[in-house]
This record gives sequence, C-alpha cells and structure tokens, in this order.
Amino acid sequence: MSDVGRESLTDKVTSAAKPDSEKSYVEQATDFVKGKLDAAASVAQPQQEKTTTQKVGDALTGDNRNKDIA
Repeated sequence: MSDVGRESLTDKVTSAAKPDSEKSYVEQATDFVKGKLDAAASVAQPQQEKTTTQKVGDALTGDNRNKDIA
C-alpha cells in the first residue's frame, strides 16, 4: 500500500545501500527531503492504519515515534 508522503521500503533500502560518497549532491538532497517527508508522514499516520511493511520500515529507520497502537 502506497500512501501520500511515504517512501517505499525498497526505495529506503536502495538509498541506504549506496554510500553518500558515491551520490551526487542532488541525490543526497533528494534523499534528505524524502526522508524528512516520510518521517513526517509516519508520525501523522496512526499506527493501526499502517501496513506491516510500513511498520517494519519505520522500525528499521527509527521513524516509529508514533506509538499509537490499537
């Protein structure tokens, strides 16, 4: 399930796999902005509405500040 503002787990892993030293400034800036938007969307989305993949991705990236578990 893809939600507005959420970055897919595949995109997160792909971005993390490539070292910043091998990325252009544009790629680094894009990753930064996407990460911030995803983190904001993660906090705004209630935990009970997240898919399992989103929960796993949030836990792996540390974007699991929304502890609203129902």
